Amino acid sequence: MPLLSTQKSQRNMKKFSWLIILIVLLIIAVVFHRKNNLPTQTNSTSSITSSTQQSSQENPPPPPAVTKKSVVDPIANAANRVTKKPFGIYITPKTSPVQPERFTGYHTGVDFETFPNEQNIDVPFYAICDGKILVKRTASGYGGVFVQSCTLDNQEVTVIYGHVSLKSIAKNVGDTLAAGDKIGNLGHSPDETDGERKHLHLGIHIGTSINILGYVQKQSDLSGWLDFQKIK
Repeated sequence: MPLLSTQKSQRNMKKFSWLIILIVLLIIAVVFHRKNNLPTQTNSTSSITSSTQQSSQENPPPPPAVTKKSVVDPIANAANRVTKKPFGIYITPKTSPVQPERFTGYHTGVDFETFPNEQNIDVPFYAICDGKILVKRTASGYGGVFVQSCTLDNQEVTVIYGHVSLKSIAKNVGDTLAAGDKIGNLGHSPDETDGERKHLHLGIHIGTSINILGYVQKQSDLSGWLDFQKIK
């Protein structure tokens, strides 16, 4: 009996050992399977990066919108020349800072005066923006007048340069100017200024229609014009 009991015990031990080995192998197999089938963090990140780059290449972001707000001065030392007739001032023959005066109304432009030492020399004026030449002729109240089309702050306008010497302007209607290009010189003889003092009248009318009025009779009509000093 003791011998049989010992042999039976040994057989049970072998079975138990094989069971342990089988369980261990099963655990190892499960762990190995999971490790091979789960993506690593590096691969996931790489996949996301690759997808983002591909999407960026297929649909590149639009370029930033460019809005042209600034303009070029129409004459040297411009800020110091606005001393008599700024935009919107109400003028009458009695109250005008310029005497004698023949006009009445709200000033649609900005007058850039000339200095005493400039009365007998050429004083150049310049295009304030990019655009095509629309008008180059004489007109009552101006003498020589020059009109240019422009786009300012995504808004179409016409720019009026008044009291200018037409013979000094080489460009013609239909030609294009760039901001800062010299246009010509201010008028200085009575026929070039229509009897007015030597100065530059700069008006900016909103829209594409050509309107060269230097004055309007109602203050509300100034809404159709821009003040150069405020858009500069």
